[in-house]
Amino acid sequence: MKNKLILKGHEHQSSINEKELYQAYKLFFNTFSSEQRIKILNLLRKKPMNVSEVINATGFEQTIVSHSLRRLKSCGFVESESKGKFRYYNVNSKTIKQIMDLIDKHMRGHCLLIIKGLKKRR
Repeated sequence: MKNKLILKGHEHQSSINEKELYQAYKLFFNTFSSEQRIKILNLLRKKPMNVSEVINATGFEQTIVSHSLRRLKSCGFVESESKGKFRYYNVNSKTIKQIMDLIDKHMRGHCLLIIKGLKKRR
């Protein structure tokens, strides 16, 4: 089954089958599902950082930061640029920053209200 409607504007990808499409959705949303990756993304929304700066800001082990950044980069969530002996990472401003801004707006109107309501019930 071709998915031209879902992939509107990307006719060159119209040969993707339904299974591949949903594998791509799963990969995308699973990338967002890690608390460590979300924390790293939120840091990088503020400013570009290198691995050492991310480690210092989060307290995560180096392997967690490196694996998270590798996943974020391979999925296009972050970009990197070499400056001297360091590689600086920043959020993909064309897509992911905008998605994160929309998620923040949605959460303020819905998810955070639910969390506040749960706190009041305790």
